Amino acid sequence: MTIDHESVPRSGGPLSGPRLPATGLLDRPTGAAYTRAVPSPRRHRRTTRSRLALPLALVQVDAIALCTGTGIANRVMDPTVPLAPLVGAAAVLPLLLVLNLAGGLYRTRLTLSVLDELPALAVRAVVATAFAVTLAGCLDGRWPDCGPATPARLTVLLGAQLLIAAVGRGFLYHLVRRIRRGRPSPVLVLGAGRLGRTVAAALREHGEYGMRPVGFLDADPPLLAGGTDLPVLGGREALEREVHRHRIHHVIATAGAADEAETAATLRDAVRLGCQVWLVPALREHGSLPTAPIAGGDHLWGFPCLRLGSPAMRRPGWAVKRALDVTAAGTGLLLLAPVLALCALAVRFDTGPGVLFRQQRTGLDGRVFTVLKFRTLRPSNEHESATRWNIAQDHRMGAVGRLLRKSSLDELPQLWNVLRGDMSLVGPRPERPYFVMRFSQAYPEYADRHRVPVGLTGLAQVNGLRGDTSIEDRARFDNRYIESWSLWQDVKILCRTAALMLHPDGS
Repeated sequence: MTIDHESVPRSGGPLSGPRLPATGLLDRPTGAAYTRAVPSPRRHRRTTRSRLALPLALVQVDAIALCTGTGIANRVMDPTVPLAPLVGAAAVLPLLLVLNLAGGLYRTRLTLSVLDELPALAVRAVVATAFAVTLAGCLDGRWPDCGPATPARLTVLLGAQLLIAAVGRGFLYHLVRRIRRGRPSPVLVLGAGRLGRTVAAALREHGEYGMRPVGFLDADPPLLAGGTDLPVLGGREALEREVHRHRIHHVIATAGAADEAETAATLRDAVRLGCQVWLVPALREHGSLPTAPIAGGDHLWGFPCLRLGSPAMRRPGWAVKRALDVTAAGTGLLLLAPVLALCALAVRFDTGPGVLFRQQRTGLDGRVFTVLKFRTLRPSNEHESATRWNIAQDHRMGAVGRLLRKSSLDELPQLWNVLRGDMSLVGPRPERPYFVMRFSQAYPEYADRHRVPVGLTGLAQVNGLRGDTSIEDRARFDNRYIESWSLWQDVKILCRTAALMLHPDGS
């Protein structure tokens, strides 16, 4: 299944290149190279409720607008018909809410503006109405229990719906701005440079954003004239302490922090702690960054902001991913049973008793599990198994072992690991604890790969980062996969993996 075979990494890997300053990872117990920061259950529930309040209210406003608009259209077209708001809306409402949700119209935004959202609301209302017209055509040209779907009726419906939605949202946003001014939420500003200080000053002067900066996070703050009275609380190590101390819900990251690698790690920690993270880049050219609700963009007193999404494992699709893993792994084990049996027999005749090879690997949150593979050679001892990197050219490997490794058939028993929950079909490839600690010491982003379950194949592997390739590049691709995860991305990776297995040389 996988296409990742062990080999000596290029690009000055930690096994051959210069050693970087120690990070303390080698002093930790096995499997502790990555520690996941998790908010307390009570704080997580409180944060979830506060973030869902506005989106749920917006859903109610849109539902009321559609139902009332339908009733008004019915009454205008036929004054003898009683005003029945719910009649005719049941077929359109679910689709409209789904379209608005997919368009980002229920996100909590920094800058609340009905006029910014009105074009997107209108387009989705037209699409939902077009669906209703199609449905009416299947019902002899009538709305469900509502009379003919004439152009005049549809025009009245759209006009009434958008007017009610705009008025409702405007009133709701007015209330939110008043609440924000009266009860601002404490916020940390990542980066104590000139941009960070300007953003902090804007937040303090404009209460409609509902954010009260309590300090900066910067491991090496610059010395700027005309400074601010806000303290520099420290670097990455201070994040969790300050989040719990001030009950932080928002972190604003600005350009100008001293260490880019530490900045990226701090942002990932903030997301894992349940904070909403906003990026304020230094690039502010016109049109260079999205600001529309559908693009997930926003602005803070003229500064463009990009909102980081929630962690992959907290997204709704992750439960579907796990269900697909269990289904695919169980089905694969059943369908491939003859192939597994043939491989086991071949290994038995080639290397003797013990067809399965068990090895410790590091998975989700740095936890160690036992991975299963078909044996391709017998290591001299456990130390060799745990610490030797390259066995691809080992003279002890016979013809059967080379065939299994080249075709990736030696990895098929890992379907059992997927079924157990140790692994996923798609994710960062697991590595032995010894190398995880060494790679984490050499490459700051390597340990962040363990935010999600490891996989049989991954984005790094389908991009050719297998065998004699850079560990640093692999970590970059793995973190890119985690931060942009979607079910469709998993499907693409599996398709590309299958293509590479059929054509290993890319032909």
